[in-house]
Amino acid sequence: MSGTPVHGTWEPEPAARWEDAFLSGNGHHGALVFGDPDADRVIVTHHTLVRPDRDDGRRRPPALAAALPALQDRLLAGDTAAAEDFTDGRPLQWVRPFHPAFQLRLNRPPEGDTHDTHDARAPYRRAVDFTTGETTATRAGWTSRVFVSRADDVIVQHVTATHLTLDLSLDPRLPGAPAGLRIGHGAVLTPEGALLTLRARYPGSDLAYTGVTLAAVTGGTVKLVPPGVLVEGATEVLLLTRVHRHTGELDTVAESRALRDLLAARHPAPYDDLLARHLARHRTAYDRVTLDLAADPAERALPGSALLAGAGGPALLERLFAAGRYHLLSASGLLPPRLTGLWTGDWNTAWSGAFTTNANLNLQTASAAAAALPEVTEAHAALVHRQLPDWRDNAREIFGARGAVAPSHTDGESGHTYHFSREYPLHLWTAGADWLLKPLLDHDETHGTPDPRTTAALAEVALFYEDFLQRTDDDGHLVVVPSYSPENRPGNASWGTLNAAMDLSAARHALRTAADHHPEHADRWRALAERLPAHRVNADGALAEWAWPGLADTYDHRHLSHLYGVWPLEEINPYDTPDLAEAARRALALRGAENDSAHGHLHHALVAARLRDGAGVAHALDRVLGGDYFHASLMSAHYPHRDVYNADAAHALPAVLVEMLVQSTPGRLVLLPALPASCPQGELRGVRTRFGASLDLTWTADGRASARLRPERTHRIELRTPSGAEPLDLAAGEDRVISVKAR
Repeated sequence: MSGTPVHGTWEPEPAARWEDAFLSGNGHHGALVFGDPDADRVIVTHHTLVRPDRDDGRRRPPALAAALPALQDRLLAGDTAAAEDFTDGRPLQWVRPFHPAFQLRLNRPPEGDTHDTHDARAPYRRAVDFTTGETTATRAGWTSRVFVSRADDVIVQHVTATHLTLDLSLDPRLPGAPAGLRIGHGAVLTPEGALLTLRARYPGSDLAYTGVTLAAVTGGTVKLVPPGVLVEGATEVLLLTRVHRHTGELDTVAESRALRDLLAARHPAPYDDLLARHLARHRTAYDRVTLDLAADPAERALPGSALLAGAGGPALLERLFAAGRYHLLSASGLLPPRLTGLWTGDWNTAWSGAFTTNANLNLQTASAAAAALPEVTEAHAALVHRQLPDWRDNAREIFGARGAVAPSHTDGESGHTYHFSREYPLHLWTAGADWLLKPLLDHDETHGTPDPRTTAALAEVALFYEDFLQRTDDDGHLVVVPSYSPENRPGNASWGTLNAAMDLSAARHALRTAADHHPEHADRWRALAERLPAHRVNADGALAEWAWPGLADTYDHRHLSHLYGVWPLEEINPYDTPDLAEAARRALALRGAENDSAHGHLHHALVAARLRDGAGVAHALDRVLGGDYFHASLMSAHYPHRDVYNADAAHALPAVLVEMLVQSTPGRLVLLPALPASCPQGELRGVRTRFGASLDLTWTADGRASARLRPERTHRIELRTPSGAEPLDLAAGEDRVISVKAR
C-alpha cells in the first residue's frame, strides 16, 4: 500500500458556520470547535438536552386496542382507507427536540489593543485527529486544543500564546433559542483562575440545565468582567467544562470541586495527563479497524474540503471511512447517535434531532459489530433496554397485546409511540423491535456471549406476535393487519394496509430467533412463523412491497423497507434463496431516489452489497460523493448541497465499505461480494465476523486477494468468494490464511 492512510482531516481556515466546526465527543458531551484565533467558539452539547413541553400527558401511546378488531375487519373486507380513522384524533406531535447548551466564547482583542500580538496574515491550520479525538487550531504563536474525555466526562480546552489576552464567557445566544429561556450567569475568581456558570431554565418547566467551566490560568491576571472574565498576559489557559440537565438547582460548588480535583490530581501537566487517560479508551476503540485504498499520497495530504470538491477517489473514501468511525464512536455512550449524531448548533434541529428507528438510527449503527465498535452497540443497548417498559405500553394500548412494540421516533427519554399522523401512521408499525434488537444479536454472535437482557427482550417481541397475529386469509395464512411499510404507501391504497414485506420478514425473524433462544417455547413460536405467507413477486418481477394481492407498488421512494429481508436480515440472499434474491434485485433496480435523501442512497448500497451488485454499490456511492452531502467537518447532510445537518451518511458510509468487502453470518463468510471498479486495491484490517473471528483482507489490482482469519472459536463455515463456495474449518487460536481471486 502507498503509505499510511490519513486518520484525521484539516482545513486552512476557521469554521465560519457551525456545520463546518470540527467535532469531538465522548457519547455524553459533544463539542463543535470553530478554531478562530480571534473569536473562538466551542458549542457545547449533551445527549440529555431535549426541550420539555408543558403537556407531557399527551406523550402517551393512543388507547386504540378496543377499536383494533373493527379496523382489521374493514381492511380484510377491502376498505383500503380504513386505517385513516384509526386514531384518537390528536394532531401530529414531534418528539421533544434536541438542542445545544451554549457556546464557550474566547475573544481576543484586536492587534494593538494589548501586548497579545498576533498576525492575522500568518499561516493558519485547524485539524482533528481521529485517533485521539483532539481538535487543534494554530496560527503564529497561538494554539488551541480541544477534546472530550471518555475517561473523565469533561470537555477540555487548552489555549497557549505569548502574552495571551482574552475575554472568556458562556453564551447561550444560539439560533432558535427560545425567548423565554431564563438565564443566570455566575463568575467567581478561584485560586486556579475563575469559575464560570450558566443556568438556563426552560420556559414553563421546572427543568433546567447548568454549564460549569473552570478556567486554570498560567501567568498574567484574571478580572471579573460580567458575564465572564478577562484574562490578561497569560501564557496558557486550561478550560474544563461540563453541562448537567436537572430539576431545582445544581450544586455548582460540588461541581467546581470535582473539576478542581481533576486538575489537582494531574499537576504539573494536567492537559497531557487528561488526554492520556482519554486515549486509553478512545484510541483503543478507534484503532481496531483501518481501511487503506492505496490512495495517492498527494491526495491524502489535501484538506477535507479539497477532497470533497474532487468528488470522489480512494483518498476521499479512506478519509470518510475514518471520519465515519470516529464520529460514530464519539456520538455513542449514554445513547447511540441521534439524527445529528451528538451535535447541533441550532435549537431548531431538523426532525427534532430524534432517534428515528425505521431507517436512520439503524443505518448509522450498521457497522458497529463488523467494524469492531462494541461501544456503539452498548449505547444502542442502553436505549433499547431503558425503554422496554414504554414498549410494553405501546403493545398494550394500541394493540391490546402482551410483549413489546418499539416507536419510530424517540427523544431518548420516552419510548412511547405518539408521533403519528394520517400520512405517517407510525403507530401501526410493528417491525421496529425486531430491527432494534438485530444489532444486539449481531454483537452477541460476534463475541460468542449471549446477553440475557437481549434474550429476554426477544421473548417479549415473540409474545407480541403471538397475541397480534390472529387473523388469517382464505388460504389459512396469518395476516399482518394493520401493516405499514415505512414511510411508503401502495399506489392504490392508503398507508395502513396488509402484509407489508417488512412486517412479514420482521415477524418471521423475531419468532424464529426467539425460538432459538427459548427452547421451552420454540415449537409454538416456530409454528407461528411457518403460518406467515411467503413474499410476493409482482408483475414486474420485483419483490412486492406488500404481499397482499392487488396492492400496487410505489417505486419512487427513499425508503427500502420491503428489502429488510435482504439487509439487515439474511432471509433473502443469492445463495439460499436465489429466486427471491433476483426479485429483490429487480425491486432495487426499479426503486427511485424520491427526494435524494442521503440515507436512501446508502440503504440502496447496503442492499446492493448483499445482492453481490458491485455496480449498484458504486452508483449509490457516486450519488452521495458527487451530491455535495458532506460539510468541511466531514459530518454529512440529509439532502444534496449540504442541506440539513444530518449524520446518516457520515455514520453509515463505513458500513457500506465493509459490506462490499466482507459479509458474515454465524455460518458463512463472504469475501469481496461487491467490489466496485473504483477500488482496485486495498486492505481492510481488524474487521470482526459473526462466527467469532477477526479478519484482515488484502486485494490487489491484478485480481488477487488474501484474507487472514484469527478465530476465537472452533467452527466449520461456508466460504463464499468470487470463485464459488467451499467449506472452511477454523480452529480457535490458529490463524488461517486464504488466497482467492478478487474478481
